[in-house]
Amino acid sequence: MADILIQTIGFLGVIAFIVSYQLKSNRSLYLFQLLGSLLFCIQFFLLEAYSGCLSMVLNILRYALLTKYNQWEWVRRKELAYIFCAAFAIVLIFTWAGPVTILAFAASSVSTVFYWTNNAKLIRAANLFCASPCWLVYDIFAGSWGGVLNEAITLTSIIVSVYRFGWKALGDPDSEFQK
Repeated sequence: MADILIQTIGFLGVIAFIVSYQLKSNRSLYLFQLLGSLLFCIQFFLLEAYSGCLSMVLNILRYALLTKYNQWEWVRRKELAYIFCAAFAIVLIFTWAGPVTILAFAASSVSTVFYWTNNAKLIRAANLFCASPCWLVYDIFAGSWGGVLNEAITLTSIIVSVYRFGWKALGDPDSEFQK
């Protein structure tokens, strides 16, 4: 019964992430990814996958700050992304459980650097080519079936959003995607 509850939490996280990639604004994307990260944080904790859990804690804080990217000038400072990367490195060191731990670090660090560009095109590219594939493998090792499904759907969803909106529109600094 406990396993069903743990996996259900992950599947709820899947729903939040699916919705995030179908929204036009970066702010909305960040809010739904914050919710999904919270759910996966709880699931990773219950699965005793602590590097994933603590990476999600930092991701939650990252998404919360990024929702204010356009309102708070200090949040736009690129140095903040590198502070997060340093924090992810500390999580990596203190939760080391073998090479699989590097995947949570790589996924979180790469996506963080690209999120701070506030460019929808670059954000989706970072998730498509690095973050989602790394999380996919991490989820397999952690036993997060919702996470595996999430990353498979996320990859598909990113491709669909690129098809719907086009790469050019996603990268246009004056487009509605950058709000």
